[in-house]
Amino acid sequence: MLVLFFNVVYYFFKLLINVYIMVETYKNKFNKKYKFPKDKSHSITAISKITGFKRSGLQTIYNKGIGAFKTNRASVRPTVKSKEQWGMSRLYASLNRSSKAYKIDKIHLVKK
Repeated sequence: MLVLFFNVVYYFFKLLINVYIMVETYKNKFNKKYKFPKDKSHSITAISKITGFKRSGLQTIYNKGIGAFKTNRASVRPTVKSKEQWGMSRLYASLNRSSKAYKIDKIHLVKK
């Protein structure tokens, strides 16, 4: 019972911190860098045109995100509802040089 109480308190404060800090997503960082509205979504083709990376490499990264969603559901945040959402998240993360995903997926980021 006490453990449950501490878990509830922990997640409550974690939520409060995220709300006050307003954690910036990789999609928001991408949009800021390329001067788009904060929550604008882009297709893989549009990202390819914007960044100059080959669409085939971006598609590979997206597919890796979908595969990770399907095979390792325990690592997926509960707020993520679809494999496509996870794939796009991985793609946006891979485009940010400071992310762990970039270090893993940079081999696929080839300029046109």
